Amino acid sequence: MIHSTPAPRRRRRVVLAAAAVAAAAALAVPATAASAQPGHAPGRTVTYRASSANIANPERGFDHETDTHYRDGGKGWQGLTDAQLRAWRKLGDTQINRVYYLDDFAKGADLSRDLLAKLQHDFDVVKRNGFTVVLRFAYVEGGADPYVAPFGDADLPTVQKHIRQLTPLLQRNTGLIATLQQGFIGLWGEGYYTDYFADPKTQVVSDADWAKRRAVVEAELKALPTRTVQVRTPLMKQEITERPTGTAGALTPKEAYRNTLAARIGHHNDCFLASPDDFGTYLSDPITLDQDYLAADSRFVPVGGETCNVAPPLSEFPNAETQMRRFHFSYLNREYNTDVLDSWGAAGVATTERRLGYRFQLTSSTVTSGRTPTVTVRVKNTGWAAPYNARPAKLVLVSGKHRYSVPLKTDVRRWAAGTTSTVRAAIRHLPHGKYAVYLALPAADKKTAKDPRYAIRTANVGTWHASSGLNDLHQTVRIR
Repeated sequence: MIHSTPAPRRRRRVVLAAAAVAAAAALAVPATAASAQPGHAPGRTVTYRASSANIANPERGFDHETDTHYRDGGKGWQGLTDAQLRAWRKLGDTQINRVYYLDDFAKGADLSRDLLAKLQHDFDVVKRNGFTVVLRFAYVEGGADPYVAPFGDADLPTVQKHIRQLTPLLQRNTGLIATLQQGFIGLWGEGYYTDYFADPKTQVVSDADWAKRRAVVEAELKALPTRTVQVRTPLMKQEITERPTGTAGALTPKEAYRNTLAARIGHHNDCFLASPDDFGTYLSDPITLDQDYLAADSRFVPVGGETCNVAPPLSEFPNAETQMRRFHFSYLNREYNTDVLDSWGAAGVATTERRLGYRFQLTSSTVTSGRTPTVTVRVKNTGWAAPYNARPAKLVLVSGKHRYSVPLKTDVRRWAAGTTSTVRAAIRHLPHGKYAVYLALPAADKKTAKDPRYAIRTANVGTWHASSGLNDLHQTVRIR
């Protein structure tokens, strides 16, 4: 049997319109390519100027936690509002962490139509404002210490039933969900202080309890076939996937992005920087094994969370920056713990705004002419992580009213932090003419694919077209 050390209560063809419009001045600097390719005239290379702005891109950055309860038939429910999300977008933020407490249903009642309608209302607000959601469901929110059984969460059959009842809603709104946190189990849905998934008195997690926890994650992954599920500690993923701690248990590049439990489970740390073991987040002996595991695993799965305790020098910015880079953080709660964030100073917070998640910066592009022109684009990721949800990458060629898309054979999830990726496409079967060239990184989900707020803007000056969601390469392809 495995002991799960309790963590402390937590505090509660065509892309994203940025909060600030890019400067209008063109930055391209033409240069001649070093050599011509066989069958091609010498190429024209354009270099690009980096931006120092916080780019309001999807599925990354500071987020805002907001929760609500459904109890007593929905009394006191607090739905999302357009005003809330508009205010947060002005800060350059595009994501919320939304926790729904299903108090009325913990004893086994079916989820009500009223609840499901309220949930859809929230998703509608999210979509109107171009946001995404880190989503969690739970049955009970903890109060003050001490925490004593019974805690009030639900048993496995109830959890599985509720996931099935939520599935149509989740699949209808998949494009708005960045990732789903496991939730459901224990206080705050964090897997601790549970009546049914550990011994209620000792909180020892048996093999049978781990099997039940695995069943919850499997049901969630089935409900959201193209998304990931985050768990609260590295141990939880290790037990659910039956892999060891340390780098030996972490995902390899070959295993990444497959439809397996290991490839689709990420991590959230809701006591980040709180203590040497982050208040029970790292449970290995020594704790460096779990930390090495997370550093390697997080290259390919989503990581985020919140700070919860002032603990200098651990919680100060030099260490925070090192840890967020090492563990490939994609998001962090802006509102908790503000004492920790304030200690980082304006410069530390600004760096975090820019570096959380991916930050794609065009460095150069080269276009060759000839019978089959080619376009080569070089993109540097100066963020702390890569995107963790799949999305297409393509060139868009525009001539007057005519627009053509050329898919790029690449997976942007593999544009790893700190690396430069080179993509190349040959332009074939287009009518003769002169075409302006753009890079497009739209959302994959068909309901958000045409919304420029859900596309990726590169961190450059003078390249972004907010109305279309296209990154202007300031290049021309001539088809003869």
